[in-house]
Amino acid sequence: MRNRFNTRAHLMAGGAASVLAMLVITGGAQAQAAPQDDDATHVEEVIVTGIRGSIASSIAAKARNTSIVEVITAEDIGKLPDVSIAESLGRLPGLTVQRLDGRGQLISIRGLGPDFTTALLNGREQVTTGDNRGVEFDQYPSELLSGVTIYKTPDAQLIGQGLAGTVDLQTIRPLAYGRRAIAANVRYEQNDIGALNSGTEDSGVRYSVSYIDQFADDTIGIALGYAHITSPYQSERYNAWGYPNAGPGGSFALGGVKPYVMSSELERDGFMGTVEFRPNDRFHSTIDAFYSEFRNTQILRGIEFPLAWGGSSGACGTPQVQTPTCRPGPTLQAGSTVANGFLTAGTVSNVKGVIRNDVNTRDSNITSLGWNTVFDATDDWSFMADLSYSKVEREDVVLETYSGTGRDVAGALDTLGFRLDENNVPVFSHNLNYADPNLIRLTSPQGWGGDIIPGGQDGYLNNPSIDDELKAVRLEARHQFNGEGPFSSIKFGVNISEREKTFVNDQFFLGVPGGASAVVPTAFLLPATQLTYLGLGGVISYDALGLVNSGFYNRVRNPNADVRSGNWEVTEKVNTAYVQLNIDHMLGSLPLTGNIGLQYIGTDQSSNGFAASGSGASTVSRAVSGGREYEEFLPSTNFILQVQEDMFLRFAAARTLARTRMDDMRASRNFSFNVTNNTPAARPDLNSPWSGSGGNPDLMPTIANVYDISFEKYFADRQGYVSIAGFYKDLETFVFTRNQIFDFSGYPSGSVVPVINQGVVSAPDNGEGGYISGIEFALSMPFDIVHPALEGFGMQASVSQTSSEIKPDGQAATALPGLSETVANLTVYYEANGFQARISNRYRSDFLGEVAGFGNGRTLRSVAAENVVDAQVGYEFQSGMLEGASVLFQVNNLTDEPFQTFQNGDERQVIDYQTYGRTFLIGVNYKY
Repeated sequence: MRNRFNTRAHLMAGGAASVLAMLVITGGAQAQAAPQDDDATHVEEVIVTGIRGSIASSIAAKARNTSIVEVITAEDIGKLPDVSIAESLGRLPGLTVQRLDGRGQLISIRGLGPDFTTALLNGREQVTTGDNRGVEFDQYPSELLSGVTIYKTPDAQLIGQGLAGTVDLQTIRPLAYGRRAIAANVRYEQNDIGALNSGTEDSGVRYSVSYIDQFADDTIGIALGYAHITSPYQSERYNAWGYPNAGPGGSFALGGVKPYVMSSELERDGFMGTVEFRPNDRFHSTIDAFYSEFRNTQILRGIEFPLAWGGSSGACGTPQVQTPTCRPGPTLQAGSTVANGFLTAGTVSNVKGVIRNDVNTRDSNITSLGWNTVFDATDDWSFMADLSYSKVEREDVVLETYSGTGRDVAGALDTLGFRLDENNVPVFSHNLNYADPNLIRLTSPQGWGGDIIPGGQDGYLNNPSIDDELKAVRLEARHQFNGEGPFSSIKFGVNISEREKTFVNDQFFLGVPGGASAVVPTAFLLPATQLTYLGLGGVISYDALGLVNSGFYNRVRNPNADVRSGNWEVTEKVNTAYVQLNIDHMLGSLPLTGNIGLQYIGTDQSSNGFAASGSGASTVSRAVSGGREYEEFLPSTNFILQVQEDMFLRFAAARTLARTRMDDMRASRNFSFNVTNNTPAARPDLNSPWSGSGGNPDLMPTIANVYDISFEKYFADRQGYVSIAGFYKDLETFVFTRNQIFDFSGYPSGSVVPVINQGVVSAPDNGEGGYISGIEFALSMPFDIVHPALEGFGMQASVSQTSSEIKPDGQAATALPGLSETVANLTVYYEANGFQARISNRYRSDFLGEVAGFGNGRTLRSVAAENVVDAQVGYEFQSGMLEGASVLFQVNNLTDEPFQTFQNGDERQVIDYQTYGRTFLIGVNYKY
């Protein structure tokens, strides 16, 4: 076991101790002159609804929190400001949202991506549907949440805290709500880009209902909620393989392209229930339950053109010409156009396209249960126990099916003309009719996968599944001080948790029986899908998943080593103990509040998996395992100095950690044994017969020492505020992939005896870190403080500037995934006499984003800057028969902002270019 309480941690703890001593000394001097009212910082809350009510509630919660936080509160029951939690989070200072398939899903806080952020539900850590720890927020219906708190600075009692920040999703508390309420809403939505694929929809519906009540003289409270969504979303997509220097004069040329259109439908049913029991002022028990069924179906149809990287197939002579045994490689014709070292227009002959009819589905279920009980034994002592359970079951289908003019060397070839438009996306011309079912057959046009399926695979089925389970027990005691010292109370407790995540990697090659090039069966044939946005016209379309499920294809399990080693299991047992002193004190004549604390974390992590080598029938594997234990001490301080009425200076310092990605912690790896290098001259780091790549179950977490300072001024009866904040995160360590010496003892080497058992593996490792720093400015202002005629108008604005330098072990600077150097948000609103309107814009500069790559694997790509604009108008009836009812009209992605990625820092080298259209929603809400 490794105990990590290094010099910096000692200094931080020592600094905290010094502050503690100072508080004690000044407390004695000030106790008689400045007694404190325990309720001095209490903010009286008035029950209001709507945009302004939501803003006021969020500002009040931000002001009274002892940490530096951002807060979102619902406009009313079932009415968070946006249709997606992630969209709402992306408008907060220092936060950004990454769009995937047009929907906001992944959150970055202060430049650090989802890997460094944790999500809680009612204060309890949650499992995740992804391969890692990052929560996909569209799993949680916004209609069932009362608010969200984002902790930018931690304190000792915050369990499951993230290095970047902690997002705590909150459901309503019926006893605190204090009255009966029934709320329902329904919204119809439509995408203006239309249904791009045959057999899909461009309209959907979402609805929810909530019920809150109190019984038995307000000693029992219940809150029940249900939310359903059927939401279609579309995209026109272009994807480039890459840009080799294969054009005239070594210019950049397209290696290959894959344009397609996607039509998707997200279905989700969410259930929430809370029961509270508070028979007296000393006992309070709460049971929370949340369940979500989530299904996402994506239909993708298009065509893949190998170009500069296409190559030939078969027995070809010189010059290459098509024969029954030769398919010549694509050839760039004379007369092409090159501008600034980039091939921008030309004609390519001998092109053989692969028509794609693909389907991606994801089915996942989330269960989250919690039971919290608080007992105030005396006026000074209280005790809390919390039990929680969270589980995810997820299964994906990633299906590819291919068709073309013939198998491998057979079939007609095409001649493509192309020119790059203003977005560096090609527009094509072609000769063949890719929608003709007599010309286009189910086959393997390029002969890919011929080592497994003779003549080439006709499709591929990737069917991974994940189980993620987390159990936790938390016990806490709180003692209220009644003396005249600087501390108002002390909290101490323990949290014991165990998490196990399992990834099962099932993959299959698909083959047409007998290796034929088959006509698409009429029962599965659909009208052609149009790719006219790139000049390609129609492509053949069919029900690919139905064809597979009918048994049309032969399925052959992929026996290769990379699939076998793709299976893994990771277990974490984490014991946390903490103590926190809460401060309520006079520093001179100024009120000082906050806390000082220490958190101990003991972790036992382990992983099981497989080490595999080879391909096909020659694949060999063995079970492997690994893990480690470690300890960390995490001191933290939060100070809030009230320098004037409604003016606060905040300072925070803490030592934080982020546990490594769970897929990086897998024990599984690929390996190889090269007999040629099995000589007496072999060394572990040079010419070893052994090599490999994979995960590393011995990884330590990323450690950072973080410092924050914030100035906040509240005005207009806390209807507005202005703040400026700065932060610095000193990353002691950072995880990156590098070559390491590994002991392969016991690994199979055939009948050969290895001369050495060490070799090099490429795997994640802990290296030197760096820093990330930034400054944030935020303003929330009702315009009536400027002039009474502007009553009802207001704005919220923020801008953040972030920089970082991460150079693991002296290597070249590493870009942090999720970091945009500049982030800005602006919302202008109007609300009066039942009318409300709002328009919002969020901007982020270029960043390194995580997207799906080859084989649905994780790929990091540079994402271009984007501005996303949303708008809404509504009216709430104030009296009469319709009192309690409101209508709403929303437009998401008003300007149809594209999503674009590029490579090598060159925005001309576009890898992805996707447009999603605008989504219109019209709805009715009612509350009784």
